[in-house]
Amino acid sequence: MKTTGKVSGIISNIVIVRADGAVAQNEICYVYCGDTRMMAEVIKVIGDDAYVQVYDSTRGLKIGDRVDFEGHMLEATLAPGLLSKNYDGLQNDLAKMDGLFIDRGSITDPLDFDSEWEFKPLAKAGDKVSAASWLGEVQEQWIAHKIMVPFIMTGNYTVKSVAAAGSYKITDTIAVLADVDGNEYNVTMVQKWPVKQAVRCYTEKPRPSKVMETGVRAIDTFNPLAEGGTGFIPGPFGAGKTVLQHAISKQAEADVIIIVACGERANEVVEIFKEFPELVDPRTGHKLMERTIIICNTSSMPVASREASVYTSVTLAEYYRQMGLNVLLLADSTSRWAQALREMSGRLEEIPGEEAFPAYLESYIAAFYERAGYVRLPDGSTGSVTIGGTVSPAGGNFEEPVTQATLKVVGAFHGLSRERSDARKYPAIDPLISWSKYSSVIDAKKSDYCKKILHEGEEIDSMMKVIGEEGTTLADFITYLKEQMLDAVYLQQNSFDAVDANSGTDRQRYVTDKLIYILGSEYSLSNKEDARVFFNRMRQKFIDWNYTEFKTEAFNKVENELDAIYSEGGGTLTTSAELLLKDGE
Repeated sequence: MKTTGKVSGIISNIVIVRADGAVAQNEICYVYCGDTRMMAEVIKVIGDDAYVQVYDSTRGLKIGDRVDFEGHMLEATLAPGLLSKNYDGLQNDLAKMDGLFIDRGSITDPLDFDSEWEFKPLAKAGDKVSAASWLGEVQEQWIAHKIMVPFIMTGNYTVKSVAAAGSYKITDTIAVLADVDGNEYNVTMVQKWPVKQAVRCYTEKPRPSKVMETGVRAIDTFNPLAEGGTGFIPGPFGAGKTVLQHAISKQAEADVIIIVACGERANEVVEIFKEFPELVDPRTGHKLMERTIIICNTSSMPVASREASVYTSVTLAEYYRQMGLNVLLLADSTSRWAQALREMSGRLEEIPGEEAFPAYLESYIAAFYERAGYVRLPDGSTGSVTIGGTVSPAGGNFEEPVTQATLKVVGAFHGLSRERSDARKYPAIDPLISWSKYSSVIDAKKSDYCKKILHEGEEIDSMMKVIGEEGTTLADFITYLKEQMLDAVYLQQNSFDAVDANSGTDRQRYVTDKLIYILGSEYSLSNKEDARVFFNRMRQKFIDWNYTEFKTEAFNKVENELDAIYSEGGGTLTTSAELLLKDGE
């Protein structure tokens, strides 16, 4: 018998319900406003009173209105057909909704239950299986979508029968399993899983070590992201967080991309919906949207849905990870998720923490990022979930609570600078404050050498702002010009150029060696004006080099022209740079 209740209090989208039976934390319920049924979630229980957050507007709701409790948590529906879909945080298919705004109480099926899929069995009668074991597969877009033993089926089972190859609906029985007591269970292609519980159907979770290539030099070379790792991009509004995330999603070495627009402005979300279906995936030649899922809750949607979107997205990511795939999840922005938590905490009259955020903010953020990881599955294959989030600190202040809480748990920090974005230096990643715990695509000593030039150049630049260019020595001025060149030709990328927008690993290694050769040399330049002219010529030619396809005739031609300019400057490689280049061979 399901528990029911009556509304006894209303605080915006927090509703107090007097229940007539047992109610569990995070249980789903439906609140009735007239004929409209609205989904809600239990967030606190005190005696007979359940505090529920309604994923919709509570306008018109009255004391005494009916509430039905469902006896389960918020669940994601997992089955073939998820790819290419646009969902809200409750996994409603946005394409099935009419009108400019979503009607209150609107609920749509997340999948097409009538379509048929070509099933291919992978297991056979007599096989021993457990949760997440592969029973068969269907072709979803260009991905072999594995049909698995439902995650909720704990223990060991024996396969009694598996459906023959052929066309089936996702609700058709494709396998019959028996437990140790002989009880039989019918398994279909569809399963459900509570979004706030991590999927742990793996044997090992090693430390991430393989670089996830993004094509962004400032990330791959200096502050890399690892497969199964975590990273975040904080920065002021307008610094390019969303654009950088979109570039990563297009270029990253991942099988499945999940984009979460959590509290984003509606115009930015519309751009995603319009842009992604038209983009061609360079890895497959297919449309990028074919391996992408978009989960969207704009700033105009109910605040409670923002929290749900984050958990729903990571659950979908874990589902595809169990198929042995590498999944990249990009959340934009976790600041608005945190703001939603703050708003709900305030309505519950909880004791606030720093800047009125709830005291449990750090644990919530940590729990989200901890669901990333590189895992080894029971059959020996591997899969990963890589999480990249953005943070929008007010005024670009990185000392605020959300940024600081995220810093404690992620493996890579890509801080965007207002100064760099205002100077049109994109991506606006500040190399002097950013860091990563993961290995780079190039030798660490080479990366450190380049960072040393950046630091020295920045110090000289700060000094020149006080004493002027005329107060610096020629040697210091040349160091400053080297730092400016490194910034212009390597840290900055032209996203409007097809070649420069995506820099591969082999190219990054080759170009870095060339840069070390140029920057690690001494020159016979007699004065500052000669030095400025020389490095300006070198910088412009290097940028031209960035625009040529790697290892082509044009590429080699521009490189020869670079070498000619180097010779004109009387370049002589220093011993330290020479040893560094030899060590990397």
